[in-house]
Amino acid sequence: MSVHLEDYQDLLEDLGNHAAEVLESSWQEASRAFSAGGLKRYYLEGARSLQALGRGSEMVVAFVQEAPALAQELGEDAVAELLGSAIKMYSKTSAAVITLVIETSPVAAQRLGDYSLFEGYLRLLDNLLGQAPRGVRPMLEHLDELLTHLTLGGLRRWATWGAQAHRTDLEAQIAYFGLESPESRSVFQKERRGTLFVDVQRRINLYLRSLWARDFFMRPTSGDFESREGYRPYIEGFTIFLPDAYDDVEGLTGLDLYRAAAAHAASHVVHTREMQSEEGPRGVVGILTELFEDARIEALAIAAFPGLRQIWVPLHTATAEDGETPQALLARTARALLDPDYYDPHAFVQKAVSAFAERVDDLEAAGLARELAEALAPEFPEQGYMNPAKVAPEVLYRDDNRYLWNFGREEEEAEVLAAHGSGQERFYVTPMQMINTLDVPNAGDDAQQILVLATEWFRDGEDESINQQEGKEPISLPFHYHEWDYQMQLERPHWVTLLERRPRKGEIEEIEAIYDKHKPLVSRLKFLIEAMQPQGVQRMRKQPEGDELDVNALVEAQIDVRMRRQPDERIYVRNLRHVRDLSVLVLLDLSESTNETIGDGETTVVQLAREAATLLSGAISRIGDPFAIHGFASDGRHDVEYYRFKDFDAPFDDTAKARLAGMKGQLSTRMGAAIRHAGQLLHNQGTAKKLLLIITDGEPADTDVRDPQYLRQDAKRAVEEVGRKGVYTFCMSLDPQADEYVERIFGAQHFMVLDQIDRLPEKLPMLYAGLTR
Repeated sequence: MSVHLEDYQDLLEDLGNHAAEVLESSWQEASRAFSAGGLKRYYLEGARSLQALGRGSEMVVAFVQEAPALAQELGEDAVAELLGSAIKMYSKTSAAVITLVIETSPVAAQRLGDYSLFEGYLRLLDNLLGQAPRGVRPMLEHLDELLTHLTLGGLRRWATWGAQAHRTDLEAQIAYFGLESPESRSVFQKERRGTLFVDVQRRINLYLRSLWARDFFMRPTSGDFESREGYRPYIEGFTIFLPDAYDDVEGLTGLDLYRAAAAHAASHVVHTREMQSEEGPRGVVGILTELFEDARIEALAIAAFPGLRQIWVPLHTATAEDGETPQALLARTARALLDPDYYDPHAFVQKAVSAFAERVDDLEAAGLARELAEALAPEFPEQGYMNPAKVAPEVLYRDDNRYLWNFGREEEEAEVLAAHGSGQERFYVTPMQMINTLDVPNAGDDAQQILVLATEWFRDGEDESINQQEGKEPISLPFHYHEWDYQMQLERPHWVTLLERRPRKGEIEEIEAIYDKHKPLVSRLKFLIEAMQPQGVQRMRKQPEGDELDVNALVEAQIDVRMRRQPDERIYVRNLRHVRDLSVLVLLDLSESTNETIGDGETTVVQLAREAATLLSGAISRIGDPFAIHGFASDGRHDVEYYRFKDFDAPFDDTAKARLAGMKGQLSTRMGAAIRHAGQLLHNQGTAKKLLLIITDGEPADTDVRDPQYLRQDAKRAVEEVGRKGVYTFCMSLDPQADEYVERIFGAQHFMVLDQIDRLPEKLPMLYAGLTR
């Protein structure tokens, strides 16, 4: 959807000549900064809303000029927040002040660098209009200088001091907020900070990227407004939150502190791969778990980048003189675990260092920090519950470790929460209990109890189970898989939910008709099958090692000995048994696009896939290779549907044929999760070779993903992951444009693009023969 300014002639007329000219000149920049919906909802309607206030055109002109820059800095939501605040200030101040708020909003956005901080800045302005209305305008006129040296917390403390000191003196308010009075300069100097996050963010980003060759998302977080102490660094999801400013300390600059804090948090993101079992740290074990996890990830980082030790060690200043309180002892232990040149006489510290040193070659082991914590908890002088906030060691650059206890948790969407919060309970019952409670009047989707049998239940003389006749389609327990985010170079843990669903059954006559349709091809496949079947045992003579002696070779060797010649030492027979030790899984893309027709206008892609799968299944079942036919479709990351038409341990009988007959296309193509699931099923097969054969008619795509590269990169990552498990992946693509992306996903020599889709039933068995010969 595109938005054209020509469609809003009524708005241009309402704005007046000058504002309309400014809007036309700013339209190109706004089109780049806003989405199509944002242009209409925030930009154009925002200008209309300001015009409706009836305070002249200056506010509108300022908004039209500055809103694109604000959107580029912080996004469209920041523009909506600015509009709401401007309308809220409408009754408190003049149009000139509101215009100045709008004009300086890009400066505030650039210096604060975060949407939440920008929200706090607008709330500060609204509060000042009630406390010191004459001071807002001069403050805005000096906003660039103020935010160059002050954080949002510092600005609020500076402004609050002036508002309280000159509550009734309007002239003094103007002088204070205009940085003209001595007390204003004095408080300003007191609140100045050493290094602001916005000034070094780019350098820190480049620093982390040079170390780990990936991008990390970082945002500033403002400290408590009532004190100069900022929040400790912390990690939420995939974002690293750092204080909005650091002062110089102990001969180290604020930039040094940012490097230390960012490197430590990045080490957590890279090396912390499991969530702790408790909701949060409780008692000695939880606190020591945090201590050893910090030491573990730093040791791993230092092993890769030894120079990091020089950044972290100077910030550990704990010594034996600090005492033996829990906080001091933990700080001393943290230093001893990091700094090999530091010696601490305390018995617990020495035991902790010794235990950690014994596992230094096993730092990647799962649960190592927890294991060490449980082993050393009885040795810690203080026992029982301790408040983590009060006993955490005072190490300036380390985060608050909430990441350890929340790793992998993702906020579910509202509809998913509603579905999981139904309160239904499942009870596994005996057949008699099921019979006695089968007919429940008025039972529906809101039933609070669901009775489940271990196996299907059939009435006498009926082929369909009770569940098939009266129940709902059974769904497996959810399988949760990670997904690769190529922009962040990180795995999103437990991001995709895959559900195995029961395939629908169709008419078996459709499958029999396929054999009649392709009789010539079936005859050709018979010769192919005979050539691929195992040939039994082959005896290889004259081998240096083997299963038995070769009599003929022994006679020749004895003749050579009698004639004083060097005998041939190859006197054994080796028996080789030709066995096809191979498992195959054919994975069919069943997205909505497979319902499209091809050349003759009557045959669909899914029909061709059914024919190809049927012919291939008949051929493989005769050869004897264990094989499975599965399919997938998706409706967003919370619902990847996976269908098993024929499993490895199931025969290719009427049931499998009926499932293939009922196959149809629907929804989208989230390929990465399906590849991971199929790869795991193949990995569980006890064969030497494993082949995953994927048939798709298009590139990976889904309803909740806009970036076309995202699912391509995830599918590529999934192929690499199953490859490390010994699964060979090959893709047959029916998309004529697949050359643009299929090689990047599956690699060279691992794909085939079928230009003539109607030849799929012929090509698939031939492809299988070529791959498994």
